[in-house]
Amino acid sequence: MNTNLKSFLIALMGAAVFAGCKKDGSETNGLTPGKETTAVNSKFISRVFEYLPAPGQFINESLGSLAGAQRIIGDVSQTGMVSLGGYGGYIVFGFDHSIINKQGYDLAIYGNPLGPVLQWSEPGIVMVSQDVNGNGLPDDAWYELAGSEYNAVGTIKNYQITYTNPNATANVNWTDNQGGSGQVEVNQFHRHNYYPLFAPNQTSTTFTGTKLKSTWGMQGDIYVNRAFSYGYTDSWSTGDNFETNQYNSFDISWAVNSAGQPVTLAKIDFVKVYTGQNEKGNTMLGEISTEVRGAADLN
Repeated sequence: MNTNLKSFLIALMGAAVFAGCKKDGSETNGLTPGKETTAVNSKFISRVFEYLPAPGQFINESLGSLAGAQRIIGDVSQTGMVSLGGYGGYIVFGFDHSIINKQGYDLAIYGNPLGPVLQWSEPGIVMVSQDVNGNGLPDDAWYELAGSEYNAVGTIKNYQITYTNPNATANVNWTDNQGGSGQVEVNQFHRHNYYPLFAPNQTSTTFTGTKLKSTWGMQGDIYVNRAFSYGYTDSWSTGDNFETNQYNSFDISWAVNSAGQPVTLAKIDFVKVYTGQNEKGNTMLGEISTEVRGAADLN
């Protein structure tokens, strides 16, 4: 969504918030390598390992650049924000210690959704990984944190989309493994090539993951993209801390493997967030694209 427009809408929204209940998790005791927590650790992101956005209106601008991705490191009150572009675009980050799986929520991820009155969310799916091999790099198995829509009607697992670079200021074509096709459309506010010019492959880029159903539509005369109940970032969801800190909350105990089976993780070292909907919105608001402003260890 256009950030200037979103800032204006936030000012109109006031302090109305959802009320909700916390979803408890369970503490685990698995033995895996990890970084010990000390008194000098920061609860915020310490390193961005990878940033590969899908095409979008902010890509190749400050919000959609390699330098912009680095600005989510550190105290979230002083960080910037990064856009992940359309479906599949992602960022991978970590902390200077392992996040321990304790009772209740373990991880906070900050975005910029609107709600509950204006109802504008751009939900991002969250995955986590343990540094099992102890090399300090996110090259071990990844596990999705199963949110409220993981087994819902309309959710597609193993969804795959391929974007083709137009090599121009033009709509970006995409095709998917469901027989679908479409475009990420250029709008009047951001006139440039929306394909990430820093992507390793300058011809096309393919993303695979879980695809959430679209919640885009109209509420009276207002465009909305409705939030899901829990488990997604940049989504104004029940039980999350938006009134004070504008973050979504996550429980490591929600982790599932690629077959959808629950896994027991005593701790995590790396987090991946990717845009979970494939929705182009309209020519004024632009495509649905998850934004990340930072993250914190709640423990």
